Amino acid sequence: MDISLIRPAGLVVSPAFSHVAVVPPGATTIHVGGQNGVDETGRVVSDDVAEQSIRAVENAAIALTAADATLDDVISWTVLIHQDADVRAAYGAVASRLERDGEPPLVTAAVVAALGVPGALIEVSAVAAVLRA
Repeated sequence: MDISLIRPAGLVVSPAFSHVAVVPPGATTIHVGGQNGVDETGRVVSDDVAEQSIRAVENAAIALTAADATLDDVISWTVLIHQDADVRAAYGAVASRLERDGEPPLVTAAVVAALGVPGALIEVSAVAAVLRA
């Protein structure tokens, strides 16, 4: 049985997200905590939300690699965007990296007043699922 992302009839059809993820028994589930657009020293990489978004997703990819997974294994993203940031610029910078086998993952997004890292404009967390042989 494969990991499935589903966009059921009767719910809005969006190219940006799916509604349901089905993970079969035996799959390994990996949770990646919030990642900001910071370098390995914790310094915010830019004051540009697109650049921060790219780095935040790259940081999530590094975390996934540590668990023997990749961005292709992500079934669900949570995205927090600072209220002063351009949501379209943030999403546009990373949208193509968020797909799984041509299907969009589940996405929960929120605009927030502040993030825990001073200067951060975006934070992403992820849930991945991997079928192990």
